[in-house]
Amino acid sequence: MKANIRILALVMAALLMMSSVSSALAADDGYASSYTYNYDYWSDIRESPDAYRVNNVIYSGDLSLEVPMKRPQSLFVQGDYIYVVDTGNNRILEILRDGNNFTLSREIKEIAGTDVTALNNPNDIAVDEEGNMYIADTNNERVVKVDKNLNFIQAFTKPADTTFDQSLSFLPNKLVVDNSGRVFTLATNVNKGVVKFEANGEFTGYVGANKVTYSLVDYVWKTFFMTEEQRAQQESFVPTEYCNIYMDEDSFIYATNVSFSEYDLLWDNAQPIRRLNGIGNDILIKNDRYPPIGELYWQETMTDYHGPTKFVDITVLENDIYVALDRTRGRLFGYDSQGFMLWAFGSLGNSEGVFASAISIEHMGKDLFVLDQNEGSITVFVPTEYGELIYDASEAYLKGDYDGSAALWEEVLKLNANYNLAFIGIGRALMRQENFTEAMEYFEMAMDRDNYGRAFRLWRKIWVEENIGWMAIALAVIVIIPLVLRSIKKKKMEVEAYERNQVVK
Repeated sequence: MKANIRILALVMAALLMMSSVSSALAADDGYASSYTYNYDYWSDIRESPDAYRVNNVIYSGDLSLEVPMKRPQSLFVQGDYIYVVDTGNNRILEILRDGNNFTLSREIKEIAGTDVTALNNPNDIAVDEEGNMYIADTNNERVVKVDKNLNFIQAFTKPADTTFDQSLSFLPNKLVVDNSGRVFTLATNVNKGVVKFEANGEFTGYVGANKVTYSLVDYVWKTFFMTEEQRAQQESFVPTEYCNIYMDEDSFIYATNVSFSEYDLLWDNAQPIRRLNGIGNDILIKNDRYPPIGELYWQETMTDYHGPTKFVDITVLENDIYVALDRTRGRLFGYDSQGFMLWAFGSLGNSEGVFASAISIEHMGKDLFVLDQNEGSITVFVPTEYGELIYDASEAYLKGDYDGSAALWEEVLKLNANYNLAFIGIGRALMRQENFTEAMEYFEMAMDRDNYGRAFRLWRKIWVEENIGWMAIALAVIVIIPLVLRSIKKKKMEVEAYERNQVVK
């Protein structure tokens, strides 16, 4: 009996040692892993290596804040500085990043040189290269511009234009600023699009108004069955408001929309992500089988994960890759410039790398920052080797280095043999090199019919041009020889007829 007990104890000790070693190896790189996936051609979920890992989670205590963050709403990055709009405390936190160290530079609660100095329920901020700050000072009904020393420069206030309902308060909550100092803001209760101000503060209209959406049943019911009094009491058919905006390096506005019918998503009628040009048209490229909508499937029963993806914020990297933040499941979805989904990861929860209530996303280089309004924390994600390869392959293609891009996609396939975008990336690089036959092979492996068709048409064009000579000869032979033979036969028949006539005579 004692021998059995000793053996059991030794087995348990060995298991504990193996567990410890395994844990140590798993944590050896100092990162927490995140579950990452993508969709294949059949729209099935395929697990993949992690594209990002958690590098750090910054809490109020880490910044030595006397008053913890309370319902923070927005992040902004300029250079090495991260700006957190701590809405519940009526302040903005300026944080300096030095490698993996994050220190509080200053708390911004007031500005100088104006009658109203204290911030009141700020919701967003933008900072230009000179350090000037544009703050959506919501309850003060203004977007206020201050210099880097917090001296007042100007305010953008309620438009006096007749197109703006003067009975409504002007409550800016999100904003972006272009290189010319023009301010674009989303305002509560304004559903005509993004409010636009010139650099001098002049209101010049709206950009990218959402289309009016309603169901046929609602339209018929309101039009034919309601009385005028009932219609007056019902909400009008009006465009919905955008949820958030971001301006890329080329001054195009990326806007997210969370008000739509979930059944419109797969058919690209909902358009939860849009890229707006100067006149407000959506020019987002969507070359994948499905538009960029986040999850392709969602549960329709009432669960913690009920409903489709709702993008609460978006950020755009220098390589035209954009990352959208899903508030429904706390996930990040990355897409390339062509609308192909690169990866997705994240979840709801209270542990490292997941979120209680993710509200804002920003980037510094390729690193991603996610703000959790309930936890009052900022999670810092850094790309893994796998993630870096995807970025490098995409950038090489955009720069015209097609050989380099193909080689990098080959490295991606070594890490994830089921990554369809790698096959497509190699195929696109080969197609730009006019190697259409090999490109078609990769597109076929990716089940990419559109690109396969393009490569085939280009191959066919070149093949026809190279072979037009002998094709013309062959065509001539096919056409002329039967004509000659027919002519000879006809002549022969005429001669024979003539000879028979002579015999008869």
